[in-house]
Amino acid sequence: MTVTDSTTLPRSRTVLANQAWEAALTAHAVLMRRFAAEDVWHGLSMREYDVLYTLSKCDGPQRLSDLGRHVLLSQPALSRLVERLVERNLLARCADPADARAAHISLTTAGRALQREIGLTHGEAVAHSMTAALTDDELRLLEALSTKLAQEAS
Repeated sequence: MTVTDSTTLPRSRTVLANQAWEAALTAHAVLMRRFAAEDVWHGLSMREYDVLYTLSKCDGPQRLSDLGRHVLLSQPALSRLVERLVERNLLARCADPADARAAHISLTTAGRALQREIGLTHGEAVAHSMTAALTDDELRLLEALSTKLAQEAS
């Protein structure tokens, strides 16, 4: 019978977790570079598109703070980005009826149309990249694991 040091299992699990995390980040970085290089963005940055996409999934106008929970930008950076999109008539700002100090952000008709146009092409590129590398079962597993991690972190 072999005696196992009690620190071996946690340490090896820590290494495994960090290797999995690094692999996920590397895959994300590689795919994001590939997607950024595509000629589908119509003059938008991927972060600007991310804001349009996030708003397209919402039932109605969103507060900046709510939007900030779904995009990976600091509050000041998100405020500046939203202002640029308002100036380009892709987003609209309106007063929050429940709080005069706050504003709601929503897609304009032009913003919704541009998001759909970019989204169709970008969605095809994402599907091509993902299905070229993964089977349907692997895609389902990746979705389930990613969802589980996101739920655990929130």
